[in-house]
Amino acid sequence: MNEALLRSLTPSVLGILVRRGADFAAAEDAVQDALVEALRVWPADPSPSSELHPRALNFVRAGETPLSREDPIRDPKGWLVTVAWRKFLDATRADAARRRREDLVDEEPPPGPAPAVDDTLQLYFLCAHPSLTPSSAVALTLRAVGGLTTRQIAHAYLVPEATMAQRISRAKRTVSGVRFDQPGDVATVLRVLYLVFNEGYSGEVDHAAEAIRLTRQLAAAIDHPEVAGLLALMLLHHARRATRTAPDGSLVPLAEQDRGRWDTEAIAEGVEILQAALARDRLGEYQAQAAIAALHADAPTAEETDWVQIVEWYDELARLTDSPVVRLNRAVAVGEADGPRAGLAALASLNDTLPRHTAVAAYLHERDGDLTTAARLYAEAAHKAPNLAERDYLTRQAARLNARLSR
Repeated sequence: MNEALLRSLTPSVLGILVRRGADFAAAEDAVQDALVEALRVWPADPSPSSELHPRALNFVRAGETPLSREDPIRDPKGWLVTVAWRKFLDATRADAARRRREDLVDEEPPPGPAPAVDDTLQLYFLCAHPSLTPSSAVALTLRAVGGLTTRQIAHAYLVPEATMAQRISRAKRTVSGVRFDQPGDVATVLRVLYLVFNEGYSGEVDHAAEAIRLTRQLAAAIDHPEVAGLLALMLLHHARRATRTAPDGSLVPLAEQDRGRWDTEAIAEGVEILQAALARDRLGEYQAQAAIAALHADAPTAEETDWVQIVEWYDELARLTDSPVVRLNRAVAVGEADGPRAGLAALASLNDTLPRHTAVAAYLHERDGDLTTAARLYAEAAHKAPNLAERDYLTRQAARLNARLSR
């Protein structure tokens, strides 16, 4: 059975268990166990004629009618709900401290199609609860909503599996007392999804693709212009992914990327989603960011970029967020629209301890013809770079200018 199908069913199956009375932590464990069993016993070919592994028939108690061989094929969600519920009941009976739940055994719903109710949105709210740290919210979202295993998440974040298991367990305990039907904060959910998107690719997990999938799922569950804005932003950024690095892994700046290799279908979809969101006249930060990304995507060449309009969108974004990072990016856009000295003037009003402030200053000084200052600032920026790829890029820029100066 397709692993993507299993992961797409995870939130709705988990929501059904919680509504039946299971607490979130126990329900999440039971669903993970059911997913493992499904991967082991479901046929690789999901067609109705495929044969189900005999082990799939064993999830019954004495006296019950076994699941037919076609049940998982006809109703994968119903099969997962049945198996996960029984896993939960088995764990409940085995835990003496939870004997008070034994009456749930008598309340088990009869076999049949799974309820049509979709609790995906509530799971997003729960996993991005304000009481969680950002790292815990991301991990819990990837596991409970994304359907990834603890091992996959741990590998992606380069931590031991036991460490990630503890982080997820703490997160589940933290939200275990939160009412499942409690209204949530869409903005918090979007911040968590954007964190996932910006993690890039690591191990078995393509965070960007996973974030796009989860944001599509969220967009199907709630009609909100900022959800659409974030989805558009992700698609527009993801469209340039193949051109952001050279074959040797070095960074390729936007102006030097091969625009012929950009994903035009993703760009078209992102623009369409953005236009529909903007038409609702409820502007938010993700829509504004997506508008900037769309203007970059629309330019046939870097020289044809509409920097004046980009500055206007940065003005809107700064008004919405009052973020110094936004103002830093605005300074770059001003430098392109009105000249490097205008950009340096905009930069002068910002704290020079901002991440990448020195790199921006170096770029603008180079544009202004002050190569000596630019070379020094590129070298300084390289020492402050947050990752190896940026450090190498900035070091090369400093070396390039120093070579010109020494001629």
